[in-house]
Amino acid sequence: MDALKLISQDSMKKDAPEIHVGDTVKVHVRIREGEKSRIQIFEGTVIAKKHGGVNETFTVRRLSRGCGVERVFPVHSPVVDKVETVRLGKVRRAKLYYLRKRVGKAAKVKERIK
Repeated sequence: MDALKLISQDSMKKDAPEIHVGDTVKVHVRIREGEKSRIQIFEGTVIAKKHGGVNETFTVRRLSRGCGVERVFPVHSPVVDKVETVRLGKVRRAKLYYLRKRVGKAAKVKERIK
């Protein structure tokens, strides 16, 4: 069991981003297309965080041409280049799945003043 803990600690990123549910973030994702690779930015609201340790993931939701798009990103993945926090959200829930039913201004999250 101790060997598994050591392996998992080695594979975790040292500079893991500080992500909270309700924050609006820009996730820089490295995409490989054949021999080339490029960075694609996915901006949206963090609606959930799951698991912990090496398996930790966060779900980001945004509206694209009127259609809701959600992507799940592993925190410690080498595919995720960096995560920028655009604005801090003030929420009282761990999961914001209720935002899926809302459209427009109703889907906004209040801003937390630091």
